[in-house]
Amino acid sequence: MSPDDALIVSVIDLLPVGVWVARAPGGEFVYSNRVFREIMGMEARDDVAIGAYAEPYGICGRDGRPYPEDRMPFVQALRARETITVDDIVIHRRDGGRVNIRAIARPILAADVVTHVVICFTDITKEVIADDARRASEHRLRRAQRFESLGRLTAGVAHDFNNVMASIRVLAALLGLQEDDPARRLDLHRIEGATDRAAQLTRALLRFGGRGEGPLPRLCFDDVVATVVDLCRRTFDPRIELVFEDVDGVVRVDGDPSQLEQVVMNLLVNARDAVADGGRIAVRLGIADAPPRVELEVEDTGPGVPVELREQIFEPYFTTKGLAGRDGAGLGLATARGVVQQHGGTLALEDVVPHGSRFRVVLPLSASTDDDAPRPDDDAPAPATGTGRVLLVDDDDEVRGGIRRLLERLGYQVIEARDGDAALDLYRAEGDAIDAVLLDAVMPRRDGRDTLRALRATSAIPVVITTGLATADDAAAWIADGASALLPKPFALRDLSELLAGVVRS
Repeated sequence: MSPDDALIVSVIDLLPVGVWVARAPGGEFVYSNRVFREIMGMEARDDVAIGAYAEPYGICGRDGRPYPEDRMPFVQALRARETITVDDIVIHRRDGGRVNIRAIARPILAADVVTHVVICFTDITKEVIADDARRASEHRLRRAQRFESLGRLTAGVAHDFNNVMASIRVLAALLGLQEDDPARRLDLHRIEGATDRAAQLTRALLRFGGRGEGPLPRLCFDDVVATVVDLCRRTFDPRIELVFEDVDGVVRVDGDPSQLEQVVMNLLVNARDAVADGGRIAVRLGIADAPPRVELEVEDTGPGVPVELREQIFEPYFTTKGLAGRDGAGLGLATARGVVQQHGGTLALEDVVPHGSRFRVVLPLSASTDDDAPRPDDDAPAPATGTGRVLLVDDDDEVRGGIRRLLERLGYQVIEARDGDAALDLYRAEGDAIDAVLLDAVMPRRDGRDTLRALRATSAIPVVITTGLATADDAAAWIADGASALLPKPFALRDLSELLAGVVRS
Protein backbone atom coordinates (compact mmCIF):
# COMPACT_ATOMS: atom_id res chain seq x y z
CA MET A 1 0.00 0.00 0.00
CA SER A 2 1.42 3.38 -1.01
CA PRO A 3 1.74 6.19 1.54
CA ASP A 4 -1.14 8.00 -0.13
CA ASP A 5 -3.35 4.90 0.04
CA ALA A 6 -2.43 4.42 3.69
CA LEU A 7 -3.37 8.04 4.40
CA ILE A 8 -6.72 7.61 2.69
CA VAL A 9 -7.43 4.46 4.70
CA SER A 10 -6.47 6.25 7.94
CA VAL A 11 -8.76 9.16 7.11
CA ILE A 12 -11.69 6.88 6.28
CA ASP A 13 -11.08 5.05 9.55
CA LEU A 14 -11.49 8.35 11.40
CA LEU A 15 -14.84 9.19 9.81
CA PRO A 16 -17.82 9.21 12.24
CA VAL A 17 -19.81 6.94 9.91
CA GLY A 18 -19.39 3.32 8.97
CA VAL A 19 -18.01 2.67 5.48
CA TRP A 20 -18.33 -0.59 3.59
CA VAL A 21 -17.22 -1.20 -0.01
CA ALA A 22 -18.16 -4.19 -2.15
CA ARG A 23 -17.37 -5.20 -5.68
CA ALA A 24 -20.14 -5.16 -8.30
CA PRO A 25 -22.05 -7.01 -9.46
CA GLY A 26 -21.35 -9.94 -7.11
CA GLY A 27 -21.15 -8.01 -3.85
CA GLU A 28 -17.79 -9.39 -2.73
CA PHE A 29 -16.29 -7.53 0.24
CA VAL A 30 -13.49 -5.03 -0.49
CA TYR A 31 -13.12 -2.72 2.52
CA SER A 32 -14.73 -1.62 5.81
CA ASN A 33 -13.68 0.98 8.36
CA ARG A 34 -13.58 1.00 12.17
CA VAL A 35 -17.06 2.51 12.73
CA PHE A 36 -18.62 -0.10 10.46
CA ARG A 37 -17.11 -2.81 12.64
CA GLU A 38 -18.34 -1.05 15.80
CA ILE A 39 -21.87 -0.77 14.46
CA MET A 40 -21.98 -4.36 13.30
CA GLY A 41 -20.21 -5.70 16.37
CA MET A 42 -18.04 -7.85 14.13
CA GLU A 43 -15.43 -7.76 11.40
CA ALA A 44 -16.59 -7.54 7.81
CA ARG A 45 -16.81 -10.94 6.18
CA ASP A 46 -15.19 -11.71 2.85
CA ASP A 47 -17.13 -14.92 2.40
CA VAL A 48 -20.51 -13.21 1.94
CA ALA A 49 -21.83 -12.02 -1.41
CA ILE A 50 -25.03 -10.67 -2.92
CA GLY A 51 -28.17 -12.56 -1.93
CA ALA A 52 -26.86 -13.71 1.46
CA TYR A 53 -26.24 -10.60 3.58
CA ALA A 54 -29.12 -10.74 6.09
CA GLU A 55 -28.25 -13.75 8.22
CA PRO A 56 -24.45 -13.38 8.56
CA TYR A 57 -24.66 -9.70 9.50
CA GLY A 58 -27.92 -9.92 11.48
CA ILE A 59 -29.65 -7.44 9.17
CA CYS A 60 -33.37 -7.21 9.99
CA GLY A 61 -36.28 -4.90 9.46
CA ARG A 62 -38.01 -3.10 12.30
CA ASP A 63 -40.46 -5.98 12.50
CA GLY A 64 -37.58 -8.24 13.58
CA ARG A 65 -37.65 -10.38 10.44
CA PRO A 66 -34.63 -10.81 8.12
CA TYR A 67 -34.29 -7.87 5.77
CA PRO A 68 -35.34 -8.80 2.19
CA GLU A 69 -32.27 -9.32 0.02
CA ASP A 70 -33.83 -7.48 -2.93
CA ARG A 71 -34.17 -4.36 -0.75
CA MET A 72 -30.58 -4.38 0.52
CA PRO A 73 -28.82 -1.02 -0.07
CA PHE A 74 -26.18 -2.69 -2.28
CA VAL A 75 -28.83 -4.29 -4.49
CA GLN A 76 -30.94 -1.14 -4.81
CA ALA A 77 -27.95 1.06 -5.69
CA LEU A 78 -26.73 -1.48 -8.23
CA ARG A 79 -30.18 -1.67 -9.81
CA ALA A 80 -30.95 2.06 -9.77
CA ARG A 81 -27.41 3.17 -10.72
CA GLU A 82 -27.84 6.12 -8.37
CA THR A 83 -27.53 7.00 -4.69
CA ILE A 84 -30.25 5.47 -2.51
CA THR A 85 -31.06 5.82 1.19
CA VAL A 86 -32.50 3.13 3.46
CA ASP A 87 -33.37 3.91 7.09
CA ASP A 88 -35.46 0.98 8.29
CA ILE A 89 -32.64 -1.49 8.98
CA VAL A 90 -31.95 -2.88 12.46
CA ILE A 91 -28.69 -4.73 13.11
CA HIS A 92 -29.13 -7.63 15.56
CA ARG A 93 -25.61 -7.88 16.92
CA ARG A 94 -24.13 -11.12 18.20
CA ASP A 95 -23.70 -9.57 21.66
CA GLY A 96 -27.47 -9.04 21.88
CA GLY A 97 -27.42 -5.34 21.05
CA ARG A 98 -29.77 -3.70 18.57
CA VAL A 99 -28.64 -0.84 16.33
CA ASN A 100 -30.95 1.14 14.04
CA ILE A 101 -29.02 2.38 11.03
CA ARG A 102 -29.42 4.63 8.03
CA ALA A 103 -27.58 3.29 4.98
CA ILE A 104 -26.64 5.53 2.04
CA ALA A 105 -25.44 3.45 -0.91
CA ARG A 106 -23.74 4.96 -3.95
CA PRO A 107 -22.57 3.11 -7.06
CA ILE A 108 -19.09 3.77 -8.49
CA LEU A 109 -19.07 3.78 -12.28
CA ALA A 110 -16.19 3.32 -14.70
CA ALA A 111 -16.90 3.62 -18.42
CA ASP A 112 -20.63 3.61 -17.57
CA VAL A 113 -20.28 0.29 -15.76
CA VAL A 114 -20.91 -0.11 -12.02
CA THR A 115 -17.72 -1.54 -10.60
CA HIS A 116 -18.26 -1.03 -6.86
CA VAL A 117 -20.86 0.14 -4.37
CA VAL A 118 -19.90 2.26 -1.35
CA ILE A 119 -22.29 2.24 1.60
CA CYS A 120 -22.12 4.65 4.54
CA PHE A 121 -23.80 3.51 7.76
CA THR A 122 -25.03 5.92 10.46
CA ASP A 123 -26.28 4.83 13.88
CA ILE A 124 -29.74 6.42 14.22
CA THR A 125 -30.87 4.47 17.28
CA LYS A 126 -31.36 7.61 19.40
CA GLU A 127 -33.24 9.27 16.56
CA VAL A 128 -35.55 6.26 16.21
CA ILE A 129 -36.16 6.11 19.97
CA ALA A 130 -36.98 9.83 20.02
CA ASP A 131 -39.29 9.44 17.02
CA ASP A 132 -41.06 6.49 18.65
CA ALA A 133 -41.47 8.53 21.83
CA ARG A 134 -42.90 11.43 19.85
CA ARG A 135 -45.38 9.17 18.06
CA ALA A 136 -46.36 7.57 21.36
CA SER A 137 -46.90 11.01 22.87
CA GLU A 138 -49.02 12.05 19.89
CA HIS A 139 -50.99 8.82 20.21
CA ARG A 140 -51.63 9.49 23.91
CA LEU A 141 -52.69 13.04 23.07
CA ARG A 142 -55.11 11.85 20.38
CA ARG A 143 -56.47 9.27 22.80
CA ALA A 144 -56.93 11.94 25.48
CA GLN A 145 -58.68 14.16 22.94
CA ARG A 146 -61.00 11.29 22.01
CA PHE A 147 -61.80 10.76 25.67
CA GLU A 148 -62.40 14.49 26.11
CA SER A 149 -64.75 14.55 23.11
CA LEU A 150 -66.48 11.46 24.43
CA GLY A 151 -66.81 13.16 27.81
CA ARG A 152 -68.48 16.18 26.25
CA LEU A 153 -70.78 13.92 24.25
CA THR A 154 -71.80 11.89 27.29
CA ALA A 155 -72.43 15.07 29.28
CA GLY A 156 -74.79 16.36 26.60
CA VAL A 157 -76.58 13.03 26.30
CA ALA A 158 -76.86 12.72 30.09
CA HIS A 159 -78.37 16.20 30.40
CA ASP A 160 -81.02 15.62 27.72
CA PHE A 161 -81.77 12.10 28.95
CA ASN A 162 -82.19 13.27 32.54
CA ASN A 163 -84.59 15.98 31.38
CA VAL A 164 -86.73 13.30 29.72
CA MET A 165 -86.59 11.18 32.88
CA ALA A 166 -87.48 14.24 34.96
CA SER A 167 -90.66 14.74 32.94
CA ILE A 168 -91.64 11.08 33.40
CA ARG A 169 -90.78 11.13 37.11
CA VAL A 170 -92.77 14.30 37.79
CA LEU A 171 -95.85 13.04 35.94
CA ALA A 172 -95.67 9.69 37.76
CA ALA A 173 -95.45 11.49 41.10
CA LEU A 174 -98.37 13.72 40.14
CA LEU A 175 -100.52 10.73 39.21
CA GLY A 176 -99.48 9.03 42.44
CA LEU A 177 -100.90 11.92 44.45
CA GLN A 178 -104.23 11.48 42.67
CA GLU A 179 -104.42 7.67 42.68
CA ASP A 180 -106.17 5.66 45.39
CA ASP A 181 -105.95 2.20 43.79
CA PRO A 182 -103.04 0.32 45.48
CA ALA A 183 -102.23 -1.67 42.31
CA ARG A 184 -101.98 1.47 40.21
CA ARG A 185 -99.96 3.23 42.88
CA LEU A 186 -97.54 0.28 42.77
CA ASP A 187 -97.27 0.62 38.99
CA LEU A 188 -96.51 4.32 39.35
CA HIS A 189 -93.94 3.50 42.00
CA ARG A 190 -92.30 1.11 39.52
CA ILE A 191 -92.20 3.85 36.91
CA GLU A 192 -90.40 6.08 39.39
CA GLY A 193 -87.99 3.23 40.12
CA ALA A 194 -87.32 2.89 36.39
CA THR A 195 -86.38 6.56 36.21
CA ASP A 196 -83.96 5.98 39.10
CA ARG A 197 -82.30 3.18 37.15
CA ALA A 198 -82.16 5.40 34.07
CA ALA A 199 -80.47 8.08 36.16
CA GLN A 200 -77.91 5.48 37.27
CA LEU A 201 -77.15 4.80 33.61
CA THR A 202 -76.50 8.47 32.93
CA ARG A 203 -74.23 8.61 35.98
CA ALA A 204 -72.36 5.64 34.52
CA LEU A 205 -71.99 7.54 31.25
CA LEU A 206 -70.67 10.57 33.10
CA ARG A 207 -68.20 8.51 35.10
CA PHE A 208 -66.97 6.82 31.93
CA GLY A 209 -66.54 10.24 30.31
CA GLY A 210 -64.61 11.49 33.36
CA ARG A 211 -67.35 13.92 34.43
CA GLY A 212 -69.15 12.05 37.17
CA GLU A 213 -68.20 12.75 40.76
CA GLY A 214 -69.66 12.75 44.23
CA PRO A 215 -70.05 10.28 47.10
CA LEU A 216 -70.76 6.65 46.25
CA PRO A 217 -72.97 4.28 48.25
CA ARG A 218 -71.42 1.44 50.25
CA LEU A 219 -72.07 -2.02 48.84
CA CYS A 220 -71.08 -5.68 49.15
CA PHE A 221 -68.78 -6.26 46.19
CA ASP A 222 -68.72 -10.03 46.73
CA ASP A 223 -72.51 -10.09 46.25
CA VAL A 224 -72.16 -8.08 43.04
CA VAL A 225 -69.61 -10.55 41.64
CA ALA A 226 -71.57 -13.61 42.79
CA THR A 227 -74.76 -12.31 41.13
CA VAL A 228 -73.03 -11.78 37.79
CA VAL A 229 -71.23 -15.15 37.95
CA ASP A 230 -74.52 -16.92 38.68
CA LEU A 231 -76.18 -15.22 35.70
CA CYS A 232 -73.29 -16.16 33.41
CA ARG A 233 -73.34 -19.79 34.58
CA ARG A 234 -76.95 -20.02 33.41
CA THR A 235 -76.38 -18.31 30.05
CA PHE A 236 -72.87 -19.29 28.87
CA ASP A 237 -72.20 -22.29 26.63
CA PRO A 238 -72.22 -25.40 28.88
CA ARG A 239 -68.87 -26.43 27.38
CA ILE A 240 -67.29 -23.48 29.24
CA GLU A 241 -66.22 -24.25 32.81
CA LEU A 242 -66.86 -21.22 35.04
CA VAL A 243 -65.22 -21.32 38.49
CA PHE A 244 -65.75 -18.75 41.25
CA GLU A 245 -63.29 -18.57 44.17
CA ASP A 246 -64.92 -16.31 46.76
CA VAL A 247 -63.47 -14.90 49.98
CA ASP A 248 -64.62 -15.48 53.53
CA GLY A 249 -66.67 -12.65 54.95
CA VAL A 250 -68.13 -9.53 53.37
CA VAL A 251 -66.19 -7.32 50.94
CA ARG A 252 -67.45 -3.74 51.17
CA VAL A 253 -66.53 -1.03 48.67
CA ASP A 254 -67.92 2.41 47.89
CA GLY A 255 -69.40 2.18 44.43
CA ASP A 256 -72.29 2.29 42.04
CA PRO A 257 -73.77 -1.24 41.95
CA SER A 258 -75.01 -1.07 38.37
CA GLN A 259 -71.66 0.18 37.11
CA LEU A 260 -69.65 -2.45 38.97
CA GLU A 261 -72.01 -5.18 37.78
CA GLN A 262 -71.34 -3.99 34.23
CA VAL A 263 -67.57 -4.14 34.80
CA VAL A 264 -67.76 -7.75 35.99
CA MET A 265 -70.15 -8.67 33.17
CA ASN A 266 -67.90 -7.09 30.52
CA LEU A 267 -64.87 -9.02 31.78
CA LEU A 268 -66.77 -12.32 31.88
CA VAL A 269 -68.23 -11.81 28.40
CA ASN A 270 -64.75 -10.98 27.11
CA ALA A 271 -63.44 -14.19 28.68
CA ARG A 272 -66.35 -16.16 27.23
CA ASP A 273 -65.52 -14.90 23.73
CA ALA A 274 -61.92 -16.03 24.23
CA VAL A 275 -62.98 -19.63 25.00
CA ALA A 276 -66.04 -19.76 22.76
CA ASP A 277 -65.35 -23.37 21.73
CA GLY A 278 -64.88 -24.56 25.28
CA GLY A 279 -62.39 -23.76 27.98
CA ARG A 280 -62.08 -22.55 31.54
CA ILE A 281 -62.86 -19.19 33.13
CA ALA A 282 -61.71 -18.61 36.71
CA VAL A 283 -63.10 -15.72 38.76
CA ARG A 284 -61.19 -15.01 41.98
CA LEU A 285 -61.76 -12.52 44.79
CA GLY A 286 -59.01 -11.64 47.25
CA ILE A 287 -58.27 -9.12 49.97
CA ALA A 288 -54.92 -7.35 50.28
CA ASP A 289 -53.46 -4.90 52.80
CA ALA A 290 -51.37 -1.72 52.62
CA PRO A 291 -53.53 -0.16 51.34
CA PRO A 292 -56.69 -2.19 52.07
CA ARG A 293 -58.08 -3.30 48.74
CA VAL A 294 -60.06 -6.01 47.01
CA GLU A 295 -58.64 -7.75 43.95
CA LEU A 296 -60.82 -9.39 41.33
CA GLU A 297 -59.23 -11.65 38.72
CA VAL A 298 -60.98 -12.95 35.61
CA GLU A 299 -58.73 -15.50 33.91
CA ASP A 300 -59.39 -17.50 30.75
CA THR A 301 -57.60 -20.28 28.90
CA GLY A 302 -58.00 -18.62 25.51
CA PRO A 303 -55.24 -17.63 23.07
CA GLY A 304 -54.32 -14.42 24.91
CA VAL A 305 -53.84 -10.89 23.57
CA PRO A 306 -50.82 -9.86 21.44
CA VAL A 307 -48.36 -7.59 23.25
CA GLU A 308 -48.83 -4.75 20.76
CA LEU A 309 -52.58 -4.64 21.42
CA ARG A 310 -52.59 -4.72 25.23
CA GLU A 311 -53.16 -1.00 25.63
CA GLN A 312 -55.28 -0.55 22.52
CA ILE A 313 -57.92 -2.98 23.79
CA PHE A 314 -58.84 -0.42 26.48
CA GLU A 315 -59.44 2.37 23.95
CA PRO A 316 -62.97 3.41 22.98
CA TYR A 317 -64.14 1.83 19.72
CA PHE A 318 -61.19 -0.55 19.53
CA THR A 319 -62.76 -3.92 18.89
CA THR A 320 -61.34 -7.32 19.75
CA LYS A 321 -63.06 -8.72 16.68
CA GLY A 322 -60.36 -10.35 14.62
CA LEU A 323 -58.30 -11.51 17.58
CA ALA A 324 -58.20 -15.26 17.79
CA GLY A 325 -61.32 -16.52 19.49
CA ARG A 326 -62.64 -13.07 20.34
CA ASP A 327 -65.56 -11.05 19.08
CA GLY A 328 -65.82 -7.59 20.64
CA ALA A 329 -68.10 -4.60 20.20
CA GLY A 330 -65.58 -1.85 20.90
CA LEU A 331 -66.70 -0.25 24.18
CA GLY A 332 -66.76 -3.06 26.78
CA LEU A 333 -63.20 -2.90 28.08
CA ALA A 334 -62.96 0.86 27.63
CA THR A 335 -66.13 1.29 29.66
CA ALA A 336 -64.90 -1.14 32.31
CA ARG A 337 -61.58 0.68 32.76
CA GLY A 338 -63.33 4.06 32.88
CA VAL A 339 -65.71 2.87 35.60
CA VAL A 340 -62.93 1.24 37.65
CA GLN A 341 -60.77 4.36 37.49
CA GLN A 342 -63.70 6.52 38.56
CA HIS A 343 -64.03 4.23 41.60
CA GLY A 344 -60.39 4.88 42.50
CA GLY A 345 -59.16 1.53 41.18
CA THR A 346 -57.19 0.00 38.33
CA LEU A 347 -57.89 -2.51 35.57
CA ALA A 348 -54.95 -4.24 33.90
CA LEU A 349 -54.25 -7.15 31.59
CA GLU A 350 -51.69 -9.73 32.72
CA ASP A 351 -49.97 -12.69 31.06
CA VAL A 352 -50.97 -16.24 31.85
CA VAL A 353 -48.49 -19.09 31.34
CA PRO A 354 -48.56 -20.99 29.03
CA HIS A 355 -51.46 -19.12 27.38
CA GLY A 356 -54.59 -17.16 28.14
CA SER A 357 -55.43 -13.77 29.64
CA ARG A 358 -55.97 -12.49 33.15
CA PHE A 359 -57.74 -9.20 33.81
CA ARG A 360 -57.15 -7.84 37.30
CA VAL A 361 -59.43 -5.26 38.93
CA VAL A 362 -58.17 -3.56 42.10
CA LEU A 363 -60.60 -1.45 44.16
CA PRO A 364 -60.10 0.29 47.52
CA LEU A 365 -62.08 -1.19 50.38
CA SER A 366 -64.66 1.09 51.96
CA ALA A 367 -63.37 3.15 54.85
CA SER A 368 -66.92 3.74 56.11
CA THR A 369 -68.29 1.87 59.12
CA ASP A 370 -71.89 2.94 58.50
CA ASP A 371 -74.05 -0.10 57.81
CA ASP A 372 -77.35 1.76 57.76
CA ALA A 373 -79.34 1.12 54.60
CA PRO A 374 -81.42 3.86 53.00
CA ARG A 375 -85.08 3.82 53.93
CA PRO A 376 -87.34 2.23 51.27
CA ASP A 377 -89.69 4.62 49.46
CA ASP A 378 -92.71 2.71 50.79
CA ASP A 379 -91.74 3.71 54.34
CA ALA A 380 -91.07 7.35 53.47
CA PRO A 381 -93.20 10.07 55.03
CA ALA A 382 -95.77 11.95 52.98
CA PRO A 383 -94.35 14.79 50.87
CA ALA A 384 -94.01 18.11 52.64
CA THR A 385 -96.64 20.64 51.65
CA GLY A 386 -96.14 24.37 51.71
CA THR A 387 -97.46 27.79 50.88
CA GLY A 388 -96.02 30.70 48.99
CA ARG A 389 -95.33 31.78 45.45
CA VAL A 390 -92.65 30.05 43.38
CA LEU A 391 -91.06 31.35 40.18
CA LEU A 392 -90.45 28.25 38.03
CA VAL A 393 -87.85 28.68 35.26
CA ASP A 394 -87.25 25.88 32.71
CA ASP A 395 -86.98 25.89 28.92
CA ASP A 396 -88.49 22.38 28.56
CA ASP A 397 -92.26 22.82 28.28
CA GLU A 398 -93.09 19.27 29.42
CA VAL A 399 -90.78 19.38 32.44
CA ARG A 400 -91.95 22.86 33.40
CA GLY A 401 -95.62 21.95 33.02
CA GLY A 402 -95.28 18.80 35.11
CA ILE A 403 -93.38 20.56 37.91
CA ARG A 404 -95.93 23.38 37.95
CA ARG A 405 -98.82 20.98 38.45
CA LEU A 406 -96.86 19.10 41.12
CA LEU A 407 -96.06 22.29 43.02
CA GLU A 408 -99.67 23.37 42.87
CA ARG A 409 -100.73 20.03 44.37
CA LEU A 410 -98.23 20.65 47.18
CA GLY A 411 -99.92 23.97 47.94
CA TYR A 412 -97.76 26.53 46.12
CA GLN A 413 -98.75 29.25 43.69
CA VAL A 414 -96.60 29.08 40.56
CA ILE A 415 -95.58 31.58 37.91
CA GLU A 416 -93.57 30.33 34.92
CA ALA A 417 -90.72 31.54 32.72
CA ARG A 418 -89.07 29.60 29.90
CA ASP A 419 -85.66 31.32 30.02
CA GLY A 420 -83.50 33.56 32.17
CA ASP A 421 -84.47 36.85 30.52
CA ALA A 422 -88.18 36.16 31.02
CA ALA A 423 -87.50 35.13 34.63
CA LEU A 424 -85.68 38.38 35.40
CA ASP A 425 -88.48 40.42 33.82
CA LEU A 426 -91.04 38.62 36.00
CA TYR A 427 -88.93 39.05 39.11
CA ARG A 428 -88.46 42.77 38.50
CA ALA A 429 -92.22 43.12 38.10
CA GLU A 430 -93.38 40.83 40.93
CA GLY A 431 -90.33 40.19 43.11
CA ASP A 432 -91.99 41.24 46.35
CA ALA A 433 -94.64 38.54 45.87
CA ILE A 434 -92.19 35.70 45.06
CA ASP A 435 -90.96 33.46 47.90
CA ALA A 436 -88.53 31.17 46.01
CA VAL A 437 -87.11 30.49 42.56
CA LEU A 438 -86.79 27.01 41.01
CA LEU A 439 -84.22 27.63 38.28
CA ASP A 440 -83.01 25.29 35.51
CA ALA A 441 -79.25 25.36 34.97
CA VAL A 442 -79.05 24.91 31.19
CA MET A 443 -81.25 27.14 29.01
CA PRO A 444 -80.89 29.06 25.74
CA ARG A 445 -80.31 32.83 25.68
CA ARG A 446 -79.54 33.49 29.36
CA ASP A 447 -78.62 30.31 31.27
CA GLY A 448 -79.16 29.49 34.92
CA ARG A 449 -75.78 30.75 36.16
CA ASP A 450 -76.13 34.19 34.56
CA THR A 451 -79.70 34.40 35.82
CA LEU A 452 -78.64 33.49 39.35
CA ARG A 453 -75.90 36.12 39.36
CA ALA A 454 -78.34 38.75 38.11
CA LEU A 455 -80.77 37.84 40.89
CA ARG A 456 -78.04 37.90 43.51
CA ALA A 457 -77.00 41.39 42.42
CA THR A 458 -80.23 42.79 43.88
CA SER A 459 -81.87 40.08 46.00
CA ALA A 460 -81.30 37.34 48.57
CA ILE A 461 -84.36 35.33 47.48
CA PRO A 462 -83.91 31.53 47.87
CA VAL A 463 -82.92 29.92 44.55
CA VAL A 464 -82.94 26.14 43.99
CA ILE A 465 -81.02 25.01 40.90
CA THR A 466 -82.40 22.03 38.93
CA THR A 467 -80.09 20.33 36.45
CA GLY A 468 -79.83 17.18 34.39
CA LEU A 469 -76.04 17.28 34.76
CA ALA A 470 -74.75 17.56 38.32
CA THR A 471 -71.51 16.59 40.07
CA ALA A 472 -70.07 17.38 43.47
CA ASP A 473 -67.97 20.15 41.93
CA ASP A 474 -71.06 21.57 40.24
CA ALA A 475 -72.90 21.71 43.56
CA ALA A 476 -70.01 23.54 45.23
CA ALA A 477 -69.78 26.02 42.36
CA TRP A 478 -73.51 26.76 42.44
CA ILE A 479 -73.48 27.29 46.20
CA ALA A 480 -70.48 29.61 45.80
CA ASP A 481 -72.48 31.64 43.27
CA GLY A 482 -75.32 32.04 45.75
CA ALA A 483 -77.68 29.12 45.10
CA SER A 484 -79.60 27.82 48.11
CA ALA A 485 -79.43 24.20 46.94
CA LEU A 486 -78.91 21.94 43.92
CA LEU A 487 -81.60 19.42 42.89
CA PRO A 488 -80.41 16.90 40.25
CA LYS A 489 -82.92 15.67 37.66
CA PRO A 490 -84.80 13.35 37.75
CA PHE A 491 -85.75 14.11 41.35
CA ALA A 492 -88.14 12.38 43.72
CA LEU A 493 -91.30 14.10 44.93
CA ARG A 494 -90.08 13.84 48.53
CA ASP A 495 -86.76 15.53 47.70
CA LEU A 496 -88.47 18.38 45.85
CA SER A 497 -91.11 18.96 48.52
CA GLU A 498 -88.73 18.87 51.49
CA LEU A 499 -86.10 21.04 49.82
CA LEU A 500 -88.56 23.67 48.64
CA ALA A 501 -90.39 23.77 51.98
CA GLY A 502 -87.07 24.27 53.74
CA VAL A 503 -85.86 27.17 51.60
CA VAL A 504 -89.26 28.90 51.68
CA ARG A 505 -89.35 28.68 55.49
CA SER A 506 -85.83 30.11 55.67
